[in-house]
Amino acid sequence: MPMSRISLLKGKSPEYIRALGDSLQRAMEESFNVPKNDRFQLVHQHEPYEMMFDRSYEGGPRSDDFVLFAITIGKPRSTQLKQAFYRRLVELLAESPGLRPEDVMIVVSSSQGDDWSFGGGRPAASLMGVRS
Repeated sequence: MPMSRISLLKGKSPEYIRALGDSLQRAMEESFNVPKNDRFQLVHQHEPYEMMFDRSYEGGPRSDDFVLFAITIGKPRSTQLKQAFYRRLVELLAESPGLRPEDVMIVVSSSQGDDWSFGGGRPAASLMGVRS
C-alpha cells in the first residue's frame, strides 16, 4: 500500500490536482505492481515561500509548475521496476494534466510491514507479505 504525498505551489484547479492523482495512480497500477484502487494520496499546496527548490539541479529547468511526488512503499521494488514507473508517470503526467517532465521529481522510500497500521491500531506486518 503506497502512501503518496504530492507537493506543489498553490493555484492549480481541483481538476488539475485530480489529474495529478489519477495519473499517479494509473502509473502505479500499470508499472509498479500496485493493486487497483489501492490509493492513498495527500496533496500539499504551498505558498511560494514555503516550497523552495533548485530550478536547474539534475534535470531542470523547473518552472512554477514543479511537483514533488514523495511515495512510501511497503515492499521494496527493483531498480528496473522503479525506472519503468518513473518513465510511465512522467508520460501520463504529460498527457494529463499537461505537466512537463522537467517539472516532475519522484522520491520513493520503502518501509517494513510493522511500520504500518491500516486501521484499528493493528500493525500491518502480517498483511505486508505481497502487498504494495
